[in-house]
Amino acid sequence: MEKVVLAYSGGLDTSYCVKYLSKSQGFEVHAVSVNTGGFSSKEIDVIEEKAYALGVATYTNINAISIFYNKVIKHLIFGNVLKNNTYPLSVSAERIIQAIEIVTHAKKIDAKYIAHGSTGAGNDQVRFDMIFQILAPEIEIITPIRDLKLTRQEEIEYLKENGIDIPWKKAQYSINKGLWGTSVGGKETLTSNLPLPEEAYPSQLEKQDTENVKLTFQKGELMAINDAKDNPENNIEILNSIASKFAIGRDIHVGDTIIGIKGRVGFEAAAPLIIIKAHHLLEKHVLTKWQQYHKEYLANWYGNMLHEGQYLDEVMRNIEAFLIDSQKHVSGDVMVSLHPYRFTLDGVNSIHDLMNSKMAAYGEVNLGWTADEAKGFIKILSNQNKIFNQINQ
Repeated sequence: MEKVVLAYSGGLDTSYCVKYLSKSQGFEVHAVSVNTGGFSSKEIDVIEEKAYALGVATYTNINAISIFYNKVIKHLIFGNVLKNNTYPLSVSAERIIQAIEIVTHAKKIDAKYIAHGSTGAGNDQVRFDMIFQILAPEIEIITPIRDLKLTRQEEIEYLKENGIDIPWKKAQYSINKGLWGTSVGGKETLTSNLPLPEEAYPSQLEKQDTENVKLTFQKGELMAINDAKDNPENNIEILNSIASKFAIGRDIHVGDTIIGIKGRVGFEAAAPLIIIKAHHLLEKHVLTKWQQYHKEYLANWYGNMLHEGQYLDEVMRNIEAFLIDSQKHVSGDVMVSLHPYRFTLDGVNSIHDLMNSKMAAYGEVNLGWTADEAKGFIKILSNQNKIFNQINQ
């Protein structure tokens, strides 16, 4: 029997893939789940139990949370990346790491095939296939759901015929939870005008008062919350547990898919949005004008290429090197106030704060130049426009 490594989530599509690949195609199925956040140990146990009940030869759960942070999330924070100024790339960022870990496992067990349960209508098929093809061109990719153009009901009937009679009741809302946010899809997100109802979001409003939080950054990384130090990936989870009680971080993202169609998805990402906005505020205080200018468009490119599965292009390493170098002075505290459904950034405290200059105070007084020097500077600065207007008047 030939080995096939299946990217396995435990949902209907990948459950169908297990039975189809093992019984109908005669493969030895090795199911792999990659944990990039959002899974409890109990949930992982349930997924494993279901995998073996379906007939896998082995089940492996790979904890990739630290890898996910260090390889991807860290750079998204350094770049203040929000897709279309809205979405923190919660799902697309995860898929890259999951695909890389699955390829690594397939090579480890000498599998000649890799399978996933993506359809032919979304982004994930592109992300998975590209990573697999680039890192392991010798391994053949199998995608039963896409190739057979299966409906949900056809998958359920096939599983029933093969002794798997699990009540596959379709959830009203599809939830994908990870370290960098949770996506929420439902009937409303298939329209252009309907909002998601309150109950669609996993985190509900629990706190009505105001809570103050101090975030401490060291070279761009979140290293402490309210002076309690921890590693950055744990701090993301800690901040999310605090802020999600205020129902912060909800929105609906509208974007362009890789295959050229518009897509709409809801999400909640309390910690990612607070961290990105707080980090950006600190950068405004400690970076120069031109550092901020060049960071903005490079980070935008970085986010777009990550979203479209181009993570392995060498230019991404080049941009990461720039982003990392830009963080040398991005250290200090950011004070944040949490309120129901929103947060405010109250200020920063940093030894690198460029507002602490003794040369001048904006709109108040200057000590670094005279009035005549200011007049001469303005006169020369206006030269190009003067010449243009004289010639084209």
